[in-house]
Amino acid sequence: MLTSIGTPAMWAGFAALVVVALIVDLVGLNAKGAKKVSFRDALYWSMAWVALALAFNAWLWWYVDGAQGREVANRVAAEFFTGYLIEKSLAVDNIFVFLMLFTAFGVPAIYQRRVLVLGVIGAIVLRAVMILIGAWLLAKFHWILYVFGAFLLLTGIKMLFFAEAEPDIEKNAVLRWLRRHVTITPTYHEERFFVVQDGRRAYTPLFVVMVMIAITDVIFAVDSIPAIFAVTLDPFIVLTSNIFAILGLRAMYFMLADLADRFHLLKYGLAFILVFIGIKMLLLDVYKIPIGFALAVVGAVLAISMVGSLWVTRPAAKRPADQDATR
Repeated sequence: MLTSIGTPAMWAGFAALVVVALIVDLVGLNAKGAKKVSFRDALYWSMAWVALALAFNAWLWWYVDGAQGREVANRVAAEFFTGYLIEKSLAVDNIFVFLMLFTAFGVPAIYQRRVLVLGVIGAIVLRAVMILIGAWLLAKFHWILYVFGAFLLLTGIKMLFFAEAEPDIEKNAVLRWLRRHVTITPTYHEERFFVVQDGRRAYTPLFVVMVMIAITDVIFAVDSIPAIFAVTLDPFIVLTSNIFAILGLRAMYFMLADLADRFHLLKYGLAFILVFIGIKMLLLDVYKIPIGFALAVVGAVLAISMVGSLWVTRPAAKRPADQDATR
């Protein structure tokens, strides 16, 4: 049976915190009405969500320090932060898929917010259910760890080889099924998902995008949840670090939407992280990689891939080689 630091009061308190955070997110980003969220506003909100996660981690350290001692508190805080960092980095890839869907379907910026809201809520509910199921399976069948590890390893390798591949949305099985079985309007009808035409219900392109994003949530949950179980087997830490990474997803989308092309090396970094986490999980019963080392690897890979992306895509006028050529 898996043990957890989470008490019933902690679980209830965290659930209440998530509800309040979602309400604040809805009110905050929608305060200016039906307008595109600016980069500055999205940046401030993203920083606020990160600060909230760090504050929660600090409180968690303080609580465990008083209840179980400094050594356990340091381990728990490191596990939470490592899990949060992994899930936050994987969420960036999720954002790039959202951006691709919005671009492919030509979704106006003012209509994207409602889909993102439902996407975040759906992702939170889905992650909670899947994490609890995963924790139950691990408690019953320890060998599931090796299945998770092998899956992450293969997923990371596949991502490395196909990082530059552009998915063809028109070949998506779900999209083809929707077009065959439901009536889809040729144009958007504000933020509505369906309208009634000639007495029959017709679904708008926004509904199609929402379904595609829901499917994306499922796919990314299958990838990310095994990754967090490689860091810790405590269901409370797994769930809280995962949900905190999802809470700021909407603000992070609006912050990165215009910068997606500049982070093309990030996919390679994420692929390497999945491979590393998969190996860590496969070696769990042979050699337990220290959580501090795992945190250092994940942080270094993210930093290198992001800085490398910005360096490669920096304006040509600022590149030393180009400056030398003009002399």
